[in-house]
Amino acid sequence: MTSPQATIVVPTRDRAGYLDVALASLQPQAAAAGAEVVVVLDGPDAASAAVAARHGAQVVAFDAPRGLNAARNAGFDAARSDLVVYVDDDVEAPQGWLTALLAAVASTPERDVFTGPIRARLEGGGPRACGRDEPPITAFDAGPADMDVPLAWGANLALRRSAFEAVGRFDETIHDGGDEEEWEERHRAAGGRIRYVAAAAIDHRRTPEDATLRKLARASYHRGRAGRRTDVRKGVAPSLARELRTFAGCCWHVLRRRCLIGVTMAAHSAGRLRAMAERAQR
Repeated sequence: MTSPQATIVVPTRDRAGYLDVALASLQPQAAAAGAEVVVVLDGPDAASAAVAARHGAQVVAFDAPRGLNAARNAGFDAARSDLVVYVDDDVEAPQGWLTALLAAVASTPERDVFTGPIRARLEGGGPRACGRDEPPITAFDAGPADMDVPLAWGANLALRRSAFEAVGRFDETIHDGGDEEEWEERHRAAGGRIRYVAAAAIDHRRTPEDATLRKLARASYHRGRAGRRTDVRKGVAPSLARELRTFAGCCWHVLRRRCLIGVTMAAHSAGRLRAMAERAQR
């Protein structure tokens, strides 16, 4: 049997609505390119399993939640191709995304890891912003030209099987932030580089009900906690004084600009301070 051109791995947990949109954009591109799609259910999830089956995706299911990196590893184990492409369950891939990614992989044999732009999309507009701040969800843009970049996010990440086998598996003890980054650190330490493909852009979505100020602020708080723990692990965590200055600056931004996105920035900073306090208590 001929191996697929690529395997698109979509880890998910209890977000059937997002998964439906993601697979509707991914599956036609995969079929046209001779690729396969693998959905990894991080725990029992009948609704997402039904969505995956309707779109013709292969399903790998855990009996209990094990975390994002465990799902990534399981997706790799199920993949039949030499190229494994990871995306999040809350993305929508514009037409041409996979074609651009595959073309870059074919034309750049000296690189083993690839990424592309991640465009934040708050459906319904989201909270009022001053125009100076990016939406408070993961986004990435290194510009209009292909180049090497230091990091890539798991929402739009491709790697050759040889790189995975050389570097090792994703660390399943890391949760809620810095998960894919730790693997990339090992890849770079071994002399590897990450190639940014400007034409391989993907949209990172939030539905109107998930783009409220309350939900965005809560998510930013948890990302802040995870981000602080990641910085501690890497040995680059800022001092308390610097964290407090950042928090005060975010609060001032809210007051001065009347910017509600600033509330999510303050929540992120508060999460970092909370993680710092938790570590001090231990």
